[in-house]
Amino acid sequence: MNYLTIIAVASGGAVGATSRMLLNGLVNKHIIHTLPFGTLAVNLLGSLLMGILFAIFHINTDISPYTKTFLTTGFLGALTTYSTFAIESFFLLESGNYIHAFTNMALNLFGTILMVGIGYLTILHFAKT
Repeated sequence: MNYLTIIAVASGGAVGATSRMLLNGLVNKHIIHTLPFGTLAVNLLGSLLMGILFAIFHINTDISPYTKTFLTTGFLGALTTYSTFAIESFFLLESGNYIHAFTNMALNLFGTILMVGIGYLTILHFAKT
């Protein structure tokens, strides 16, 4: 690992973390619910973007490794948040909101995998046409 990789991760992380804070706040301001929709939104969006990017990287192998690192490990790594999803799910369980807790877990787990697939397969489909 060299200093350019560190700069790519750090700068991407700064943009991703700021984006997460803004998007999470925006969603939670407009959707008041027991379910943590702000966290779900950033995780779904980040997963969709990850699928899109990996399809683009698959098609275009000339993309700089620093650009890939900035976008994936840096930006999307900071945009998405597994630890917040975990603590929010824990608190829902602890407070006895079992239906909301398991709904949140299912939406995050299956929703993010679905979004990666949608992003990846959509780009590959349009690249072939």
